[in-house]
Amino acid sequence: MKRFLSLMTAAVLSMTLLSGCGGSGEDAAKEDGQAMKTPVDIGIIQLTEHPALDAAREGFIQGLADAGYNDGDKVNIEVQNAQGDQSNLQTISQKFVSDGKDLILAIATPAAQAIAAETKDIPILVTAVTDPAAVGLCDSNEVPGGNLSGTSDLTPVEEQIDLLTEILPDAKKITVMYCSGEDNSAIQADMAEEAAKAKGLEVIRKTVTSSNDVAQVTESVIGTCDAVYIPTDNVLASSMPLVSSITNPAGLPVIVGEQGPLEGGGLASVTISYSDLGRTTAEMAVKIIEGADISTMPIGYSSNPQLMINTDTVSELGITIPADIEASAVKVTTAADSNQ
Repeated sequence: MKRFLSLMTAAVLSMTLLSGCGGSGEDAAKEDGQAMKTPVDIGIIQLTEHPALDAAREGFIQGLADAGYNDGDKVNIEVQNAQGDQSNLQTISQKFVSDGKDLILAIATPAAQAIAAETKDIPILVTAVTDPAAVGLCDSNEVPGGNLSGTSDLTPVEEQIDLLTEILPDAKKITVMYCSGEDNSAIQADMAEEAAKAKGLEVIRKTVTSSNDVAQVTESVIGTCDAVYIPTDNVLASSMPLVSSITNPAGLPVIVGEQGPLEGGGLASVTISYSDLGRTTAEMAVKIIEGADISTMPIGYSSNPQLMINTDTVSELGITIPADIEASAVKVTTAADSNQ
């Protein structure tokens, strides 16, 4: 955990220190260092609705307002949700470019990939993207080098696997479950498998292709392992109430990547704040609006992960949480609209 925190803190500090000159949109090219004319037209393209992505969007809008850029005043914000549909992402991206947006926020990797394919000129900020460089969105996370930067939702995967073994010391075999169509989920699955094998755990990987096969894949896991690990995955985050409606009655604990799935019935997590990520991304947006060069802005990271447990799930599973975890964890309950 200390190593993770130091890396994240260093990344955030470098993001703050490294800002240059020049951001520009396709319809409003500006000289380096020149601020955008207000009101600035901002488009937000969001992959789908679920608590983490919604919190990132709300944090971004609030962060702009806190800096004096209120929607309808100094900025005009248009929010479009693709409802998890790739063709919608392409349509929204093309519309934002043709409308001449001055700045675009893309929430989640598929949304970022869709808009990045449409423009190399309009500044694009991303959030809820685990590793922008690894999925080809920028040259490097330290120096993006183009028209795209933003914040990563990389969670402390190794610490999450540590948590699994601390809560479930008798676990021998785990299933890592994620959506095969989400690049960021595959990256985290690799990290989780490496961390789990280092602890002597046998790892099974199970993938879903969409929300349509979540129930079938989840049911196939029952009786085959001692616990399930689900990283930050948009399909499974949206489907977590369904997952937990199968796993919890079967006595199968699920460690999750963030708070949304935890409130959907997961057991525990070491999670980051998506609202804070949105606010950090807003700080970057303000710098770009005021003339900074997006190509020199490092990808930002969260530096304050929190240990959380779902007390409803603890009771349902009949698990005894170790005293040190019980004492330090933030307690959450299953969201009312997640009950099956």
